[in-house]
Amino acid sequence: MHSLKFSFLPTVALATTLALASFTAMAQKYQVAPVAGGGKIEGKVTFLGEVPIKKSVPNKDVEVCGGPRDEVQITVGADKGVKDVIVYLKGVAKGKDWPKLDKPPTIDQEKCIFKTVAQIMHPGDLNVVNSDPVLHTTHGYYGGRNAFNIAIPEKGITVKRALPIPGLIRIQCDTHNWMHSQLLVAESPYYALTAADGAFSIGDVPPGTYTLIAFHRHTGPHETSVTVKGGDAIKLPIELKK
Repeated sequence: MHSLKFSFLPTVALATTLALASFTAMAQKYQVAPVAGGGKIEGKVTFLGEVPIKKSVPNKDVEVCGGPRDEVQITVGADKGVKDVIVYLKGVAKGKDWPKLDKPPTIDQEKCIFKTVAQIMHPGDLNVVNSDPVLHTTHGYYGGRNAFNIAIPEKGITVKRALPIPGLIRIQCDTHNWMHSQLLVAESPYYALTAADGAFSIGDVPPGTYTLIAFHRHTGPHETSVTVKGGDAIKLPIELKK
């Protein structure tokens, strides 16, 4: 596996260093501390509308990307549960430790499809991988601001990018405009990604009132106010709507 290295002019490098230092300070606002009488938020995310399907028509690199296909825009199970919804609490300043990750956060693209529809990572490094023998230009945005923009010309190349600032990142391939994914750089460890049945659970939550956000690329964010009391297990159904 290859790695790409880039050189920058000193002024650009200095500006980048200062920006990353500022972003890192923001990410470090969360403090790990013992949680007394923590509660739990459990729920299920559903979508009751008609499941949207988009016709994807690759117009380049078809020998790798394949031909036209129907792509489901939101994965809904038989019981209307939605898979791969990013769920998180806003504004938790202090609480449980970050979980240990099984592997480094990775955005991979294979057959001109992102291998993950949505994922969550801690502030830190992201690996961007090209598993195709064609050029991918992997572009991430915090809203309208660039998070990264990486041209990876060959199969087997990995590029590492630092993402120290929390926030939702919209990812697309500028070379193949039908490719999309979502990434949350979490501001605290109080997050979950829904399972195939739409279920999620966030535990050891300090008592208090929070805003819970359930985000899916097709529907956008759904906000709910939730009050957690010591030792309580709250059941929170969420219905996404377009």
